[in-house]
Formats: sequence, C-alpha cells, structure tokens
Amino acid sequence: MIAVDTNILIYAHRADSPWHRQAERKLRELAEGGQRWAIPWPCLHEFLAIVTHPRVFQPPSTLAQALAQVDAWTASPGFEALAERQGYWARLRETLAKTQTVGPRVHDARVFTLCAESGVRELWSADRDFNRFRGVRIVNPVV
Repeated sequence: MIAVDTNILIYAHRADSPWHRQAERKLRELAEGGQRWAIPWPCLHEFLAIVTHPRVFQPPSTLAQALAQVDAWTASPGFEALAERQGYWARLRETLAKTQTVGPRVHDARVFTLCAESGVRELWSADRDFNRFRGVRIVNPVV
C-alpha cells in the first residue's frame, strides 16, 4: 500500500505550486488505479490547516474547496484513512527513542508510525526528514 504525506496533497491541490502538475497526476493515478492507498489522518488535518491559512497562501483555499478536495480523495474506491490502533503508543515510543526524534519532527514520527503499523510499503513525501526512519520506503513522486 502507498500512503501520501501532507506536502504532496498540498502540491496536488494548489495550482500555484511549482509541483502541482506532477503531484496532481501522480495522486490521480493512485486514486483511480484501483489499488489500496492511504492518507494518515494527521496529514488530512494538516492539509486542511495549511491550504486554508491566509498567512500561507494568498489567497488561501476556501474551506469549501479544501473539504471538497478531501471528499474527492476519500471517495476513491481504494482509499483508507490511517489512524492509531491498539499498541500504537509502544511503536511510536520505540521509534522516537531509537531515532532520538524531538520537537516538530515528532509529527513526522507519528505519520511514519501510522504507516508502518498499517502495512504501508511506500510513503510519498517531499520531506527528507522521513529518511531518519526505517521500515517504510520514502519516495518523492514529483521529482
């Protein structure tokens, strides 16, 4: 299963992103390809927070546009939203301790752990901070 990180979602949604065409095409292929794919819930929350933020984008996406985008992704036949399961804390704790992850990167460790415990084999992201974690292949689909 492939999972998608926030930055790829933003690139696919925002036509003003320099990586919009590539991200939109890759995400469309994934969503329409019939295979299982996923977005971790924290990435969906972060997507909504960023694309609607007036200090990040001028103009920001409207709430209606952002919600419609999430609705479109979640309506994909192979879509799965990744959430914490029983035993999540032990796995996150182990990941944090093993990699000495602190501060804002704890969010990345959370996303990575959700992917790892859900059987994700590949996480699409442009964030190189994920390279500190082992067990899920990190791929930047827009380069």
